[in-house]
Order: sequence, then C-alpha cells, then structure tokens
Amino acid sequence: MSKPNILFILCDDLGYGDLGCYASESKIPTPNLDRLAANGIRFTDAHASTAVCTPSRYNVLTGRYAWRSRLKQGIVWEWDAPLLEEGRRTVAHLLKENGYATHCIGKWHLGWDWECLDGSRAHEHVEFGVMHNQAPTRTELGFEINYDARIGGGPVDRGFDSYFGVDVPNFAPYTWFENDRLAEIPTAPKAHDLYGHKGFALPDWKHEDMLPRFAAEAEQVIKAERDQPFFLYLPLTSPHSPVTPNEAFQGRSAAGNYGDFVCETDWVVGEVLRALEESGQLDNTLILFTSDNGPEWRTPDDIGVYERFLDYGHSSVGELRGIKRDTWEGGHRVPYIAHWPAKIQRGGVCDELITLGDLMATCAGICGVELGAEEGEDSVSFLPLLEGEEGPVRSTSIFHGMRGTFALRQGDWVFIDAPTGADFPDRELPEWNQARRYSDASTPGLLYNLSSDLGERENLYDQHPDLVARFQNMLEEHKQLASSREAFRYSEEELTE
Repeated sequence: MSKPNILFILCDDLGYGDLGCYASESKIPTPNLDRLAANGIRFTDAHASTAVCTPSRYNVLTGRYAWRSRLKQGIVWEWDAPLLEEGRRTVAHLLKENGYATHCIGKWHLGWDWECLDGSRAHEHVEFGVMHNQAPTRTELGFEINYDARIGGGPVDRGFDSYFGVDVPNFAPYTWFENDRLAEIPTAPKAHDLYGHKGFALPDWKHEDMLPRFAAEAEQVIKAERDQPFFLYLPLTSPHSPVTPNEAFQGRSAAGNYGDFVCETDWVVGEVLRALEESGQLDNTLILFTSDNGPEWRTPDDIGVYERFLDYGHSSVGELRGIKRDTWEGGHRVPYIAHWPAKIQRGGVCDELITLGDLMATCAGICGVELGAEEGEDSVSFLPLLEGEEGPVRSTSIFHGMRGTFALRQGDWVFIDAPTGADFPDRELPEWNQARRYSDASTPGLLYNLSSDLGERENLYDQHPDLVARFQNMLEEHKQLASSREAFRYSEEELTE
C-alpha cells in the first residue's frame, strides 16, 4: 500500500460533549462526524497537552510540550514573534522529507515575524506572550506595520509548501494570509460592530466567510494533489468566538448559535469527505479530527458552556469537570476521531491514552523512520492502535493549564499540582447546577482515580500520600528532562508497582 494522505482537522474550543457520537444527549446534530466515527475509531481518552490554543498547536506540530519553549503560560498575541523555533523540525518537515506535499489552511496562531514601516521588527516593541497592560501598545503598533512586506516565521517557513488562512479570527489584521504575505492589504479600521480586537480590516470583511473559504481551499488541495501523498493541516476557527454560523445553519441545532456553528463545522468535514470521495482518495487517507482544548466559559458574543447547559440542556463538556484553560479533564480531554478505510476497522472505540502531540511520532511510524533525540520529544506513536493492536502505547502524560498549572496522568490516576484545577476559580461550576456534587478537601494538590471518577468529584489526595509523593517526584523529574518520549512509553511494571 502507498503512503496514505494525512488530513489533520483541528477544531477550536470544541467540547468533549458536543458531538452526537460522544454524547447521545447532545443537542447538536453532527451527521458527518458521526459517520466518520462509525467508519473509523473514536478515542475516548485523547488530550491536548495544554488547555488553551497556542501551546496546543505548538504541541501538535512539534510533538513537544509548549512549556519546554519560551511560552511558559498563556498564548501569543498580536505582533508576537514566532513561537516555533527556527530550525525545529515539525510534522510538516518530517512528511515533506518523506515525499509528502504539505499544506496548511486555517488558523495559525503561533506568531509571525512582522516588519514595521521603520524597518524594525514588530515583536521588538512588545513583551512576548503578555497582554496585561499592553493592549494599547499592541493596538497602536498595528498602525506601524508594513502590510506589504513578507511575513516571516509562518507555515511556509516551518515546513509547509503552502498556506492560506487567518492568524486568529478575533485578532488584527482582518484579512486573508497567503503563504508569507497578506493576500489583500487591509485599509480601513475594523468596524465597531465586527467582533474582535481593534485594528485594520478589509472593508468588506465578514467572519462568516471563513469556514466556507477554508472548505473551498481544502477541496482545491485535495483535488490537485493526486501525484504524491499530501499532508493537510486544517486548523478551523470554529466554534471559537466570533460565533457566526451562516444563515443556512442557523436553527439547525437545539443549542443556540454555538450549536449552529458546530453544525457548520460538521458541514466542513462533510465537504472534505465529499472531495476525497470524488477524487478517489478517501480509502487511503488518514483523517484525524480533534479539538485544541475544551469549550469556552463565556465571550462577548456567546453565553458559554454553563449558561448553555442552563438554557438548552446541552453540556459541551459532557460529564467532565472543567473547561478551556483548566487542568480539570474538561479543559484538555477532547474528542478525537481517526478514519482510514484502507487500514482501520469500522466502528472502533479506543479507551487508550493518547495526546495531540502524538501526531509527530505516528507520522514517523507511517513513514517508517525514527525520530531523532531532539525532535518530537514528548510524542509517542499510536499507529499500533490504528492498526488494531490492543494495549496502551503510553502510560503517562503531562497536562498544563493556561496560567501554568501542571497535572500528571499515569494509568487511571491524575494528579493536579495545585489546590484547584480551575484556571479562574470564579469560573468554576455555578452553584445553580445541582446535578454534580464535589468533595474537594482543602489540600495543596488534587488526586483522582478516573476509572471510577471521570467527573473528578472525589479528591483522594489525603487518602493516598504515597501516590501523591510519587507523582510529585515524577512530575518534577519530567519537567527537568529535555525529552519524555522514552519515559512515557507503556510499562506494565510501572502501573503495578
């Protein structure tokens, strides 16, 4: 069999309980994703390495935890320098070196090297990864950017043959990016009623245009690439705010605008499947569909996860605790579907632990190559799971909250190295939701057994001091290691000591 095409679809802020194939009580119809799961494998224990967007994307493309980079917490903001280090090998580099055409379509959000009108670099004028008290500076800096100049440090400088998309849907400039330049130069200040930060925009810019344009661009790539295998990284802007479902999708769900936007996201997947079928490439294409983190608390244009449950009876986190930014499971446990008709048996459900960063090692396995010691440091291949083998490929993983809180998972246990798993404690589960009861003792850390307590209701920290000490030591040890790939491979002895 020839090497498969690889299509990685990354949603933005999609919850574990949003899809019908994950939650039978979901109020959002997702027929294309349900079909994908029915004809592939649905992973139930898949995780983002960090519960927020930029570091998750870094982990996807490098197989390395973002907290090993210069970004110790938070995200990159407008005009920040590239987070992906020059010279660091990405999944795109690996696949390109092994005969793949490599394309990126959608949201980048990993920083750029912008040039200012005076010849300086934009990132020299801001503090990397810091927004507090810098919003006015970043807004003013937007007037000093040379929008005609080449933009370095983006996808085509990090292993991709082509790029089309946007940086972040709510960040300036509001225009299309194509390869290493702006496809159209923004000339007008963003309209006040257009969702997002202040800055320049195209006069006719509409957020509603993004998903249809990404679907059309993906179809072009799929139909053009017939002479060699392709890797298409498709990071969507949905259902992240701005929540802007097009008219054809309004009212499709029973979960408000957010639910309708998820319906449009499902439609994009359907368009991609149609293009693959029409071009005869579906059978030998590995499609991986997932999300960068859990669902959002609330935004200026969306009521958010808790009010959505109150108003519509729809839980975007399912039975999990926590949301985007948290080290609770709801912050980083994500839906993950793999579809590859030529290899994967239909209708599988896999309960083994995997992470978004495992893409790097999995692609290396598909290509039959070994990763070097200084690449994909935290990535473990789950190709054996796709090929039908049973048993875990990794026993351990580290998770990270937006503000830098760490959690360690080993086997059925998860240890959170903080008194709370909530990144913003005031955004914890509201008092009006009486369906979930928690027994959180006041302890320096938290310990849960997920096999019996997936909702993280019972803190066992005081009951297992030996495990707490062990996990604290393990966490500190792995934080000091440059690589955890070998340490995180599955060991039966590890789990039975």
